Amino acid sequence: MSFSFDEDDPFEEQREGTDNAMRQLFSEYGRENWFSFAVGTVASLLARMLDLLPPLLLGIGIDSVFRGNQPFSLYPLPVPEAWLPTTQTAQFWVLVGLISFAFFGGAIFHYGRNWGWNSFSQNIQHAVRTDTYDKMQRLNMDFFADKQTGEMMSILSNDVNRLEQFLNGGMNSVFRLSAMVLGIAAIMLVLNWQLALIALIPVPLVALFTYYFIKRIQPKYAEVRSSVGQVNSRLENNLGGIQVIKSTNTESYESDRVDDVSQAYYDANWGAIRIRIKFFPMLQVISGIGFVLTFVIGGYWVFTGTAPGPLSNGLNGGPLQVGTFTTFILYTQRFIWPMAQFGEIINMYQRARASAERIFGLMNEPSRLAQDPDATDLTVTEGRVEYDDVTFGYESERGEGGPTIEDVSFDVQGGETIALVGPTGAGKSTVLKLLLRMYDVDEGEIRVDGTDIDEVTLSSLRRAIGYVSQESYLFYGTIKENIAYGTFDATDEEIIEAAKAAEAHEFITNLPEGYETMAGERGVKLSGGQRQRITIARAILSDPEVMILDEATSDVDTETEMLIQRSLDRLTEERTTFSIAHRLSTIKDADQIVVLENGRVREHGTHEELIEENGLYANLWAVQAGEIDELPEEFIERATQRQAQTAESGDD
Repeated sequence: MSFSFDEDDPFEEQREGTDNAMRQLFSEYGRENWFSFAVGTVASLLARMLDLLPPLLLGIGIDSVFRGNQPFSLYPLPVPEAWLPTTQTAQFWVLVGLISFAFFGGAIFHYGRNWGWNSFSQNIQHAVRTDTYDKMQRLNMDFFADKQTGEMMSILSNDVNRLEQFLNGGMNSVFRLSAMVLGIAAIMLVLNWQLALIALIPVPLVALFTYYFIKRIQPKYAEVRSSVGQVNSRLENNLGGIQVIKSTNTESYESDRVDDVSQAYYDANWGAIRIRIKFFPMLQVISGIGFVLTFVIGGYWVFTGTAPGPLSNGLNGGPLQVGTFTTFILYTQRFIWPMAQFGEIINMYQRARASAERIFGLMNEPSRLAQDPDATDLTVTEGRVEYDDVTFGYESERGEGGPTIEDVSFDVQGGETIALVGPTGAGKSTVLKLLLRMYDVDEGEIRVDGTDIDEVTLSSLRRAIGYVSQESYLFYGTIKENIAYGTFDATDEEIIEAAKAAEAHEFITNLPEGYETMAGERGVKLSGGQRQRITIARAILSDPEVMILDEATSDVDTETEMLIQRSLDRLTEERTTFSIAHRLSTIKDADQIVVLENGRVREHGTHEELIEENGLYANLWAVQAGEIDELPEEFIERATQRQAQTAESGDD
């Protein structure tokens, strides 16, 4: 037997459906944070302008103050000659003051730059993460059918963090390095355009090399993002099932599976790394060409007093001053680093783009549950529920074997209890998921007190329906918080009364910290029966008009079942109740029983009436009564076929 993850990105369809995810990011979230963006941008530009002053002032000082080869001038700074001092000492202190201003003023603007970009990135990170989660939890249940928790966690955590890293570090660097490169290029062109052209030779080469890098690295990062989700999914599955792993002695097997997905991530990431580690050294070499050429040609120019070769023809063909040459060397050295850093920015951008495609692919995912904009809140008066020729099939099944349920019809009067029974895969849970509008019907109608549930708001519909499932899920938190979940304004007295009605108060008060006891991850510190009674207390506290009990007592012992059944009797009193049960003894007193088989209603009546019919229900009752030898052969053959169909389709 072997298990494996799909090697494809589970969000590939969503990614391909996005149209320029980065543009959508800035369009939807950048405008709300324009102030911090503006502060970061302006401060970045001003900080870099001040950073460029010291080399320029040093060159002026060498030529005009220390060597006296040229008249004192702050050119190319826009300072009138009349404002400049005439004595050498005063000129020296002017340069000291300007250099000091450049450093201290630059520090202030660097603070503003960091504040602006950090505020911009953190605000967007928070908004994107919360909006993505909000969108995710509002999607239909069928969206989650082929997605694993770890994969979705990867989007909410890793991908959102990638965006923050680019918006802070990447965007910050874009403006910072752009200002530096353009500023250095402009100053050098003004000082000596011939030597500037030599220093700028690497620019087009870097542009071409970066374009090649983008084309190679983009698909690699998409593979990395997918493999991260697979690693997270495997780890989340294994940690959640650690008890099963230990009890089946499969630690080695699971270690191998973790090794497989980790190796897949390693291979994908190393593929991107191989491209990246080749790119940056080559970029450094190309950028260094400009420095070497500038040093050689500029040095020759200083030695000889004449520009070499074709450079001698032009405005600056005369002698090259030592101060100007020093300024060029310092600027060219500074020029190398930002040119190389542009590759890192492109690298960060590609990572962010791959993450943005997954994020906005998910956020753009249409919800298949369309709510009428004119929908009104549901007001339940009697609690009457009608299923009228309801047909439904899960998306993967439509056209592949027919619907899951077909032509299901029955009425439930207010306050009645109706039980849904039938073999595994008959469609019982699906019928009730449609009442909660986890999915929409394909044909027919479901009405509550005569109102089609498609015409009311989802929130009011689900607020009117309580749900107690076989899987009693508890959130990490205290027992009191779990009981009050969904009824957050409940008082302590109301919580205690609900716990008493659920037969839970006694065991809760015997816990070390009573109602303040931490339930643990998914309620791991409590027994199954205790967890179930807490979920029943939660349902009692919410006081719904309609109740759904989905196998609420199937996984507990007989004594615990008795206690839970007592609490369920209180919960369902005078409420319209739907109950699914494989243990038929728990529903034999229901007002009506609907027997489903292969998605259709086969029988309908009370327990006594169905026993008299001697049909499917009577045979199921006989199975639980231990009368297997008396079952008709036809029933056994159909049961075998149903089990095979259920195993193939995976229907519940």
